[in-house]
Amino acid sequence: MCFHTSTITKTKKLEQHFKVRLSSEDIRTIFDKPQYHLNGFSHPNMLVIPQQKSEVLAPGIWGIVPDHKTPEHILSYYKEAVKYGGGLNARSEKLFDHFIYKKAIHEQRCIIPVSGFYEPHEHQKKKYPFFIQNKEQKPLALAGIYSVIGSYITFSIITKNASPFFAKVHNVKKRQPLILDAEHAKSWLAPNLTTTQITDITNFFYPESHLQTHTVSKDLFSPKTDSNIARILDPVEYDGVKI
Repeated sequence: MCFHTSTITKTKKLEQHFKVRLSSEDIRTIFDKPQYHLNGFSHPNMLVIPQQKSEVLAPGIWGIVPDHKTPEHILSYYKEAVKYGGGLNARSEKLFDHFIYKKAIHEQRCIIPVSGFYEPHEHQKKKYPFFIQNKEQKPLALAGIYSVIGSYITFSIITKNASPFFAKVHNVKKRQPLILDAEHAKSWLAPNLTTTQITDITNFFYPESHLQTHTVSKDLFSPKTDSNIARILDPVEYDGVKI
């Protein structure tokens, strides 16, 4: 599962890294503000690179909404869909069968740039959050799908069975987001991919040697604490909790 992310990379750096441009200068200040912890269940705005306009970074709402809904129904849909995970994640195994995913997977794929993301680790029946990022602190490209609701993009992050590394981190559910390197990210946004080609990309595992992780404060899980602060990224050690 991937319900918590961090986006602290400036938009100029994202433009350079992904070779795209921001969809509007009016939003640069908004998305230059560091978001140390974005909780998916609050359905935050994040930048995405949509397949149908793959030269831009555009705002999207985290939580895919069926394309027959209208903008005024988005909030009510999220309240209804919370029991199904709020549309935050799309399981790779269901991409061609699920009533929402199968409409998006062929022509509405996207890349979600993040600085890193958080996963829960269970130890002695307690949960401890790990932060995962690129070792060189480069942006990570998470694969997703999206829908267009009026003038809004809504999106979901694709998850899959965990690699050996992520199975140690997310040691109960043993899932991970689909992270793509530059070559696979470019292919993900290409038009006219076959089902086989799409499946091959979802089977890709980002090199574990390019990632690093550490435990962070359990404030990340507290609804009473503002965890969208710089220190949430700081390493916090717990007895017996190691990868």
